[in-house]
Amino acid sequence: MYRERRLKKSGILEVDKMSGRKFEEYLQVLLKAKGYYVELTPASGDYGADLILSIKDKKIIVQAKRYKGNVGIRAVQEIASAKSYYKADECWVITNSFFTEQARKLASSNKVRLIDRKQLMSWMLQENKSIQYVPIN
Repeated sequence: MYRERRLKKSGILEVDKMSGRKFEEYLQVLLKAKGYYVELTPASGDYGADLILSIKDKKIIVQAKRYKGNVGIRAVQEIASAKSYYKADECWVITNSFFTEQARKLASSNKVRLIDRKQLMSWMLQENKSIQYVPIN
């Protein structure tokens, strides 16, 4: 019962219905609310990064994966290789799902931060007081 209420309150069920681009746009709003300056990269030709975050003197690139299954190593490889292209200090993969064991191992050895469904829901619950979210049809 508590878990169901938490799911509904977080908005993650709406996220699960979004297109990949809508998810990127949602993350843009969420991360702005968390204090980051957020730039959305072009839909194609983005060299593996969907969002570019700035906070103080730090540049973070993010790959967003709105998935039904677990996110594998390809997402980690893409964001890790994009790090030098963007001259980023950090790189993250954010998903509404979870990561495979291989993805977690590769991320660890490449200093890629993985934000899974649990962490994303936690952020959403913290920020949904300040974000006026309009559900999609």
